[in-house]
Order: sequence, then C-alpha cells, then structure tokens
Amino acid sequence: MKLIKFIGTAGIGVLISATIALAEPVFTKGVVKKVKPEDGKVTIIHEELVDLEMPAMTMVFRVADDAMFEQLEPGSEIEFIAERVKGKLTVTELK
Repeated sequence: MKLIKFIGTAGIGVLISATIALAEPVFTKGVVKKVKPEDGKVTIIHEELVDLEMPAMTMVFRVADDAMFEQLEPGSEIEFIAERVKGKLTVTELK
C-alpha cells in the first residue's frame, strides 16, 4: 500500500508540473504596423494568438508599459505576449 501511495503522489507532482508548464504564456510573432504612444496603442499584424484563441490578423492593442514604445517602430518584427487586461487586449511582454 505504501508503494502505491508513493507512486500516486509522484504522479500528481508530474501532473502539476505539466499543468504549470502549459500555463506559461506563448510569445506570438508579429510586425508593427502603426505606433500611437499618445493613445497608448500599437497596431500589429500578428500570427495566431494561441492563448487568446484568435486567428492571425491585424489588430490594435494597448501597451502595458509606455517604455515598450522604445522597441516599437513601424515595420519592426517583434515577439510579444498579449493578454486581456481589464477587458482590453494588451501587449504585456516584448522580446
């Protein structure tokens, strides 16, 4: 019985680790089309947003941190994470 408990506990640990790994946000590739720092927005032509279950398209996003605008120029290729922040699609991380 103790052996079965040990295997069961180890199996749960593996499942929890796998779940945590799957929960990490996925970076999406895109090309910056337009930048509007005065509005806190950027337009990106992007691949599928896996975490948000959205197909590839061109969209306007809010930017979580104004310092990100230093990395955003029209025509630049980026990798980013987009999340819903207070109901608004927002770029929260850039590579």
